Amino acid sequence: MDEDGTDGPDAADGIETLHVPESASSGPLSHAMFRVQRLHKMHAAQLLRTVGLHPSQELAMMQLWDRGPQRQADLVKILGSDAATMTRTIQRLEVAGFVRRRPCETDKRVTIVEPTAASYALRESVEAVWSQLEDRVTRDMTPKQRADYLELLQLVEASLSVGTAYIADGPQTPTRP
Repeated sequence: MDEDGTDGPDAADGIETLHVPESASSGPLSHAMFRVQRLHKMHAAQLLRTVGLHPSQELAMMQLWDRGPQRQADLVKILGSDAATMTRTIQRLEVAGFVRRRPCETDKRVTIVEPTAASYALRESVEAVWSQLEDRVTRDMTPKQRADYLELLQLVEASLSVGTAYIADGPQTPTRP
């Protein structure tokens, strides 16, 4: 092992591999997924900073762009968030001028969140950021590997969704396959 904690370049492909602690040996895929998720979020944050957003803010904006004005509670469910986190996200987007909040006309207890004209001007930049992020993630993959990787990630997501009330498209009734 090298001084930096890696096993050094892999002889087969020249890629540095991180040493997996023995205590994580019972979950090497989970350990790898954690490391990949952390790196993915770091890259996303770096790219989103260039358009004035923080990670996850773009996810709320994507839902608003595609679905139009939404109840804030629905955004919580769709994105698998919690109410407090979504409130902070929406407040920051509102301060930046990308969303507007208003009471629902039929139920004043409900807050409706809608995208502003300024947010629509941001959409192209966010899509470009996601394209750059996708390129970083898949730069060394063939088209077949990309398709296989997406299929595997969907399988992992479905496995992790069992027993929870969240699946990518929103709340679901937990079921076992």
